[in-house]
Amino acid sequence: MQAGKGPQTRALVMSTVAFTVCFAVWTVFSIIGVQIKQELGLNDTQFGLLVGTPILTGSLIRLVLGIWTDQYGGRLVNVVVMLSAAVATWLLTYATTYETFLLAALGVGIAGGSFAVGVAYVSKWFESAKQGTALGIFGAGNVGAAVTKFVAPFVMVAYGWQTVAQVWATAIAVMAVLFWLFTDDDPSLRERRATGAKPLSFLQQMEPLRHLQVWRFSLYYFFVFGAFVALSLWLPRYLTGAYGMDIKHAGMIAATYSIPASLFRIFGGWLSDRYGARRVMYWTFGVSVICTLLLAYPPASFTIRGIHGPVEFSMETGIGLFIVLIFVLGFFMSLGKAAVFKHIPVYYPNHVGAVGGVVGMIGGLGGFLLPITFGMLNDLTGVWQSCFMLLFVIVGVSTVWMHFAILRMEHRALPQLDALSQDLPELVQPSPLTLTEWEPEDKAFWEAKGRRIATRNLWISIPNLLLAFAVWMVWSVVVVNLPNLGFKYTANQLFWLAALPALSGATLRIFYSFMVPIFGGRRWTTLSTISLLVPCVWIGFAVQNPDTPYLVMLILALLCGFGGGNFSSSMANISFFFPKAQKGTALGLNAGLGNLGVSAVQFVVPLVITASVFGSLGGEPLTWAKGDATRQMWLQNAGFVWVPFIIVAALAAWFGMNDIASAKASFAEQAVVFKRKHNWLMCWLYLGTFGSFIGFSAGFPLLTKTQFPDVNPTQYAFLGPLVGALVRPLGGWLSDRLGGARVTFWNFIAMIAAVFGVLAVLPHGGQGGSFVGFLAMFMVLFVTTGIGNGSTFRMIPVIFLTERQRAAAGQDAAAQEQAVKDANKEAAAVLGFSAAIGAYGGFFIPKSFGSSIELFGGPEGALYGFVVFYLTCIALTWWYYARRNAEMPC
Repeated sequence: MQAGKGPQTRALVMSTVAFTVCFAVWTVFSIIGVQIKQELGLNDTQFGLLVGTPILTGSLIRLVLGIWTDQYGGRLVNVVVMLSAAVATWLLTYATTYETFLLAALGVGIAGGSFAVGVAYVSKWFESAKQGTALGIFGAGNVGAAVTKFVAPFVMVAYGWQTVAQVWATAIAVMAVLFWLFTDDDPSLRERRATGAKPLSFLQQMEPLRHLQVWRFSLYYFFVFGAFVALSLWLPRYLTGAYGMDIKHAGMIAATYSIPASLFRIFGGWLSDRYGARRVMYWTFGVSVICTLLLAYPPASFTIRGIHGPVEFSMETGIGLFIVLIFVLGFFMSLGKAAVFKHIPVYYPNHVGAVGGVVGMIGGLGGFLLPITFGMLNDLTGVWQSCFMLLFVIVGVSTVWMHFAILRMEHRALPQLDALSQDLPELVQPSPLTLTEWEPEDKAFWEAKGRRIATRNLWISIPNLLLAFAVWMVWSVVVVNLPNLGFKYTANQLFWLAALPALSGATLRIFYSFMVPIFGGRRWTTLSTISLLVPCVWIGFAVQNPDTPYLVMLILALLCGFGGGNFSSSMANISFFFPKAQKGTALGLNAGLGNLGVSAVQFVVPLVITASVFGSLGGEPLTWAKGDATRQMWLQNAGFVWVPFIIVAALAAWFGMNDIASAKASFAEQAVVFKRKHNWLMCWLYLGTFGSFIGFSAGFPLLTKTQFPDVNPTQYAFLGPLVGALVRPLGGWLSDRLGGARVTFWNFIAMIAAVFGVLAVLPHGGQGGSFVGFLAMFMVLFVTTGIGNGSTFRMIPVIFLTERQRAAAGQDAAAQEQAVKDANKEAAAVLGFSAAIGAYGGFFIPKSFGSSIELFGGPEGALYGFVVFYLTCIALTWWYYARRNAEMPC
């Protein structure tokens, strides 16, 4: 976009200065956090979380801010960002407790979102040949971290950390005013206003995110930027601990890392313009591998049995060599940051805000997660260099992926540009794993090859879904053991930990519902399964330290929701593969055997936590104590045990599953289901069946412990989910033969009877009650939830196929065929969305038990509430689907 030199230069200069000020504010906790740590007596994990919290906010809002910049202009959005950050930074001085500091830190983090705004704003002022240099100059605003490191320690020592916060807040507020006065709206915004053209909608801006290329760039940026931010925050703590420096000198040396990592980004942009971003990335990763390897080597002493006796020597990275290595690492990281963002305006000129936002978001998340992980590694290993060990692994993986991606491009490129593989968009070749022809309703096609392909995809999908459910429900077992291992959490806090995975999983299901038609089933199954490694590995470290903050545990509980989200995309994916007559059985097998993950986690985890399954790699045990009884427990195995299985399942999905070309659809095309009445009716019914299944699975162990204290709930907890999962295919099979509505109707009646059975055998006032009857009635409840899960999911494809065929009645064959395709897409979206709504039962049922016990002294109030809800489900099923002349018999 051509523009006048004056406004163009002012836009670049003011954006760079504004980003410098924003970055200084964004990283202020790296300095003032040291004094706050001493005042509050925080451990390293708590300190890492405090320092990383602003990075979390600044990362997560980047995608939205980038899109808003494309829509409303960077000038306005940047001013709003800076003023918001100024208010939050000033209010920081009123915080008094760890929790209020964390809350204030979230507000301070708004300053970090300015990066996405600046990238989108600056790129619109320059043509492609100069964008690398321009964005490199803008990105040099990272030097704000060095400004904080140089200046803030002296202000803090002289006047206290509160003055630092007030000065930094004033500076960013003044910068907001200057930015508004001395910049203009970007040329594309002015042109759009002049022509009356509307900006791309939010959903249109999101479309490029379906390309794996975007996420590969995000991984690169996770290291070159995320690790930069993490080290800029962590180095003062590292230097004071590893080398015994005072905070002033530690801040000065940390700045020797921050300055080159910021200023030389300009040089990186120029190199990318001149020699190409790929070559610069090779330089960056190659040198970074060497530097992190040297920095990761801990001080060590060796004794060699020599000819004339023992020969002793030691190896250690002295402070001089450390500074040199950090300087070199910062220099090449700066080149890499510019190279990554050189790609974006070239590949996605109309979506710079969205793509730059998501790449910046992932990089910023690295700045949030890595300091926390550094602190946890310090607490667990006792080795200061463990942070560089982790960075060595990250850059090594990035280097290997980049290299093999380029090799594949060079060796397998074909001239058919219209047949690009979406696995790596640079590769000009058709993907053999994408099915361009898929007609499951055609009997000849189905028998010839459709059945074989569909069956293979189903049996790969099942273990991936099983692992997802296992990770989702792992907290139902972990929380039972935390009090006996020294974790000082209240009963209500434990119920929250058990319930939060269901809450986050249910929310993620809303988004996962629409991912398969956008990304493809194989690709999304692989990505969603790999994401389970994050909570599994992190849980394995967190539960080894009883001093782990409760907030960290809450975050981990929320991350386990990744597993819950997978169900929606898995069911939507499998629904595309099978003909109408077999969908009930196929979906029942996928969901039923996948639901076994709930039972598996409640059976496997109590076994593996009793032994050192991974030897020295798994860490030391904690002491479990109850009364006079004590024993060793490796609770970390609850997370670690799933890691190898997740890796194998993800590889199987990537190499063994298929994407269906005809199943592609944008979010807008699928969003039509929100206008369908039967979507919301089926969400209500599925909340009654699956919501009960997952809610009882999460709440049963703790409910058992509160009502029958002498019973060990982990010995029986797996039985209910096991029974419910195994009978789910039976629900689908019965529905294929008797009709889903009929099975669902009678199933809800049976559920009410089972709830009254539970009420009859509960203890009252701590007296009486029968655990055998309690267990038996819950087994009946789990059986009915499993059958209901299968029957409701059989109803959905039938309802939407019937509805679309009715609408196309009397039209030509092409319209009839399109009606079937539309029905399949809508049914897939409804399967996923109803699964999302149903999963909220996993949150509300455990919380209902906890609230009922707190208010009334027992769970009876919650159980009566369930009865009322099931009655509404019976009424809806009968009126709309089961009665004679029903609106949509199924």
